[in-house]
Amino acid sequence: MTLLLTCLAAVTVTVIWYVSPRARKLKIGSLALMYWGASLMWLVDAVTEYIELRADYFRPEAADLLNDTLLGFAVAVLGAVIWLVALLIRDPEGVVRASLFRKN
Repeated sequence: MTLLLTCLAAVTVTVIWYVSPRARKLKIGSLALMYWGASLMWLVDAVTEYIELRADYFRPEAADLLNDTLLGFAVAVLGAVIWLVALLIRDPEGVVRASLFRKN
């Protein structure tokens, strides 16, 4: 489930990056790369787990499925938070800088 969620996030963010010039200005490509990297990591994990478990890989316990789902959401949220912090530091449109140095 982690692989599925991170791939879904990666595809969604990549489509947004491709379609929207404003998204490219906001460096959403960095978020896409983070999600694709996480997807690649979970793919390697899924392949090695399949090599170990064979057919049992396709019959996960309900608790394992829930844990994997929560982990997938946590990875997606953590990636978004890291991107947001990087966006606030870079401040490509100068919004943060303008609000900090605004004279009353």
